[in-house]
Amino acid sequence: MGSTFARDLANMDGLSMQTAIEIHLTSNFYPPVPSSMAPVCIQAIDNYISGYHNEPVKLPKGITWKGDTIAPSWAIIEQHRLYPWIEDDSDVSAVPPPGDLQDAGVEDEPNL
Repeated sequence: MGSTFARDLANMDGLSMQTAIEIHLTSNFYPPVPSSMAPVCIQAIDNYISGYHNEPVKLPKGITWKGDTIAPSWAIIEQHRLYPWIEDDSDVSAVPPPGDLQDAGVEDEPNL
């Protein structure tokens, strides 16, 4: 399990993005991330690919980010390790590595 499994899920034919991300969230994290986060992750991915890295996404009921009910797209992607869904295999630097967020215009690291 882990990043290789996530990459396989992201590239698997016949598996919807929703299902792939649900499997990723419930299999690659301990404790598992609630599957209710899958639509949030998909919205964050769409925002990021469209260039809206800081676009806030509403979180499901009962889930907060730094005490708020919204989180920026980059934080959702980083904290849920969604890189396989946004990276072009020819450019693995699509997302700044953890700890290098200041270069992406982010003042501090997320704490999901």
